[in-house]
This record gives sequence, C-alpha cells and structure tokens, in this order.
Amino acid sequence: MPEDAAAPVPPPRSEARPPAADQVRSADEQRLHELGYTQELARSMSGFSNFAVSFSIISVLSGCLTLYGFGMSTGGPAEITWGWPVVGAMTLFVGLAMAEVCSSYPTAGGLYYWAARLAPSNGPAWSWFTGWFNFMGQVAVTAGVDFGAAFFTNALLEMQFGFSATPGHTIMVFAVILVAHGLLNTLGVRLVAVFNNVSVWWHLLGVLIIVGVLVAVPSHHASASFVFTHFVNKTGFAHPFYVALLGLLLAQYTFTGYDASAHMTEETQDAARSGPRGIVMSILVSLGAGWVLLLGLTFAIQNYSGELNSATGVPPAQIFIDAIGNTGAKFLLLIVIGAQFFCGMASVTANSRMIYAFSRDGALPGSKLWHRINGRTRTPTNAVWLAAGGAFLLGVPDLWNATAYAAVTSVSVIGLYIAYAIPVLLRLRQGEAFERGPWHLGRWSRLVGVIAVGWTAVISVLFMLPTVSPITATSFNYTPVAVLAVLGFAGVWWLVSARRWFTGPKVQGTPRNLPRSSENWRTHEQPRTADPGPT
Repeated sequence: MPEDAAAPVPPPRSEARPPAADQVRSADEQRLHELGYTQELARSMSGFSNFAVSFSIISVLSGCLTLYGFGMSTGGPAEITWGWPVVGAMTLFVGLAMAEVCSSYPTAGGLYYWAARLAPSNGPAWSWFTGWFNFMGQVAVTAGVDFGAAFFTNALLEMQFGFSATPGHTIMVFAVILVAHGLLNTLGVRLVAVFNNVSVWWHLLGVLIIVGVLVAVPSHHASASFVFTHFVNKTGFAHPFYVALLGLLLAQYTFTGYDASAHMTEETQDAARSGPRGIVMSILVSLGAGWVLLLGLTFAIQNYSGELNSATGVPPAQIFIDAIGNTGAKFLLLIVIGAQFFCGMASVTANSRMIYAFSRDGALPGSKLWHRINGRTRTPTNAVWLAAGGAFLLGVPDLWNATAYAAVTSVSVIGLYIAYAIPVLLRLRQGEAFERGPWHLGRWSRLVGVIAVGWTAVISVLFMLPTVSPITATSFNYTPVAVLAVLGFAGVWWLVSARRWFTGPKVQGTPRNLPRSSENWRTHEQPRTADPGPT
C-alpha cells in the first residue's frame, strides 16, 4: 500500500543556500533547518534503531502479558485470540496515516508540530491540545509499562525470596525501575540506541523461547475449541457484546507508543524515510509476534480459575508455573521482565523527547527547565526525569484502587490516539494541498486516514466506560477523571494565558543562520534560541 516515491517531492526552499553550506550539512540537518530548528540533538541513530525504539515500546512481551489477566476475565480466550488481529489491523491504518505525515515533517515535536503545520486556521490551538494529549498519553504509557514490569518483578521476587506481592511492595519496585530508566537515559542516546537494538532481538527470541517451551514441555494443552471459541465474562455486566468491546483494551494498550519513531527523527539518519518505516514496521512485526505469543500462552492454560485468581496477582506467571514448574517459570519470567525493562527505557526516551520539543516551544510549566540540553551527552536530561516522575505519580493510586492499572492503560490509549488522530484529520482536510514527503500512501491516503480517525473515535469513547460491575469507589474507572483533569488544565491555561503568547512551534532562526547554531552545538556551545514563553 505505501509507496516509496521514485522521485521524492523536494521540500519547499524558503531561500537560496550557499553551495558550500549544502556540502557541509547533511540532508537531514538541512530539512530540519527548513522546518525552523537547529540540530541540537546528536543525529546518530540508524533506521533500524529508530524502528527498535517503537518496537520496544509496543513490546508484546510487556503489553500482552501485563493485561493478560484483564483479558481472561473480559472475554476470555476467544477475545484474546481474535481481538489481537482485529485491533492490530485497525492500528496499522492509524500507523500508516501517521507515517505519511511524519515523512513530511520529521521533527522531535511530532504530533503537535504536525497539527500546527496542517491546521487551516487556529494552528496554535490545534497544536496546543494535540501536544497535551500526547504528553498525557506518553506519561501514562511509561507508567503502564514500568508498573507492569513491577508486577512481574514482584511476582518473581515472591517466588524466589518470599517478597510478597502487596501494593506497597509493587510501588517500591516500580520506583526503582523508573529511577534505573532515568539514569540510563541520562547517559546519552548512543547507549539507549544499543539497548533498543538488543531489545528487538530479545523480544523476538524471547517470544520464540517462551512459545517453544510452552508447546514442548507441558503434558497437557487446551483444545483448539477452547482457545478460539471459549468466551468468559467475569466483569459483572450481562451483555457479552459490551464485554467483548471492553476486552479489546488488552490489544489496543499494547499497540501504543509507536509515535516514538517520529519523536526520534531529529536523532535519526534519513529521517524522512526511516521515521515512517519505523512506525509501520514496528506495528507489523508486533502484530505477528504478539499473536504467536498469545496463542502459545492460551494453549498452555492448565487451570483457568486458579491462574486467573493467582496469589501472585500475575496470571501469566501462574500459567508458567502450572505448565512447566517453578524453575522453568522463573526462567521465562526473567525473559519477560527483561523485555519490559527495555520497553520502559524506550518509553522514557520517547517521552523525554516529546517533553523537550514541547518545552522548546514554551507549552509546559517550567519550559525553560525542561528543554535544557546536557552539553556533554546532548540529551534532554531534565525532561527525562520529568517523564519518570510523572509516570510514578500516575502509578501511586494502585495503593487504594484495584482498577487503577486498567485506568492507567486506558488513559495512555485515549491520550495517545486522540493525539494521533488530530494531525491525520487535519491532513485529510488539506486534501491535495498536502505536501507529501518521500514516503507516502499515494491514492490510498484518504481511505486510510478516514478509517484511522473513525477507529480512534470508537476507542476513545469505549475505554472511558466502566470495566466492572457493580461500580464502587474501589472499582471505579477513573480514566474520564484523568482525561478531563489534563484537558481542563490545558484548556483553562489556554483561555487564561497561553492563547495570548503560544503561537505554535517556534522556529529558532532562518535556514541561512541555523547551520551556525548547529556547529555551536557540535562544539558544546549552546546557541541562543527564542524565548519559550511564560513558564
């Protein structure tokens, strides 16, 4: 469907450039200058590394297994088995539509920058709210990933050392994981790129090892009829269709975070092609690997009720134990936890780049602090710690709310997908006026975009609805509260103040004078940039 155009559409040239300057700058850096920014971040990532970031954040070994217990009670094996390819196909439409826009505007700002450039009017407002939804979704994704890693780590610690899986202990492990990810991300993008490259093979080999063990070792496997047709409803709601819709959260939460490839384009070589390919390939590879993993795990179920209500609080861990014994289960858990660790680290990386770019344009409180670049590593260190700290705050409600984790995953889906859909909608409104990059969808662009926007509208409503009945203080889905709180804060700030000074993404200079700023950064001299606005 997508086409790599034989003759790429050249970007608009705002003014002539001296031939010598063209020889010095790479095409990526030149395009970034045309979009209004200097090359502050180190452009050292390959196309594979760009793909690896998004693939690591989707992380089938994190999303699929973390919410597997939710799937067992909300639709059961049939929902788990068939929900995955359905959601994966719809997600591919969203990813394709995003990739086309990414090719035209390869900047770290990603979604909110695209919204500003594509809006026919009121560009700053479109950009402002897109950015805030993106910020909310990315913080929630980081919280969801690392909290899931804490669940699994706590289960392993209980099996090995008797460290009970209480909410308090899980929060402690969660905090340690976030600190580790913060520290690794402060050491520079080259180290992060190495971890992400390793992550791809860890995930792929991990899926093969887990599925291979679960196929070969257990003496009993569930029947095909059980895996493909058995429906389970333990939500308290009577209507199976509603329960089946709720059960899609398992797959849709997993298919999030692939906008990371866009946020990393200022650090990626051949960004206008590598970024779009990273988005699409991360979805396609995850779709195949995730389905194999879910089928392998579901066929290995030995005692459905016992595993769903496991004392560890982690049904996949109990399935491992029942299927292959304690020692083998610990080995498989180590594979899963390693993948989740890689996923969380990549999520903090992408989140910090979005925070850096949004702060560069003055859109977050304390912007002057969050968009500072570490002169030694050329990474946004302060933004890294804001990403980790915000994620920790989202995980704390698990201490008193049993459905808090499902709510965090819903917040991530809604925040990110609304941010994904806004620039796609604006691109549809542009029609033929849209300036395509070298990677585009050709005649399929409109159909793909319409499906992407429609799917986003469905899931944005769906995942705000109650997930269990009866609805009590401890089972209430606080997703609408979290979404409205962020939207309300951004809306009030916009009306009271930001609409007077936020003009959308701020350019740092003209294409002629920006190369000098980039050279300053290469010698660790920070250029003077536009005032990011009130902080």
